Amino acid sequence: MVQFDAGFRQTLAELFAWRRDVRRFRGDPVDETLLRRCLDLAALSPSVGNSQPWRFVRVTNPARRAAVTRSFEHCNEAAATGYAAERRDVYIRLKLAGLHEAPVHLAVFCDEATESGHGLGRATMPEMLRYSVVGAVQTFWLAARAHGLGVGWVSILEPETVCTVLEVPCAWHLVAYLCVGFPVEEHTDPELVRHGWQDRVAAALIER
Repeated sequence: MVQFDAGFRQTLAELFAWRRDVRRFRGDPVDETLLRRCLDLAALSPSVGNSQPWRFVRVTNPARRAAVTRSFEHCNEAAATGYAAERRDVYIRLKLAGLHEAPVHLAVFCDEATESGHGLGRATMPEMLRYSVVGAVQTFWLAARAHGLGVGWVSILEPETVCTVLEVPCAWHLVAYLCVGFPVEEHTDPELVRHGWQDRVAAALIER
């Protein structure tokens, strides 16, 4: 059995702390071997029935990237109108995506028609397929951080628009749209804490 010592556990805790949602990226290109290494590590994630339903799509076409950015801008403007005046002012000042700056865009889908895994574990909780993809995203995020890359998860988007723009199969469900690159700045605290949107809260353990 592999043994992990106290030094490794401390380093792992630091990795968790430094895994931040990045919105400000340098323009340096990301080495293809490095990106591939992070994706290979993501593929080690657990999945229901060993179905491995994650599908990573790298978005390189400028017109497609621009269409995704327009979707974000449209949704972001609409979201701002849903807040009362003071909270809306804070929202408008937040930088919520690095779509213009990030050298790499990755759309991550769940293939809900996959035959891999033979349906094991999904009859009662079919959403486990999507949860499996979320696990792969988290693994990719931690791997990227360990290699000096930053990742930003953009959720202010129209999933249908992204699927149409990227021409993916109709059975693929968008789980995450990721901006990837080297960060301009490094912080252990979340940007939303730093800019007064929401403080961190301690994990709660409820007993029954």
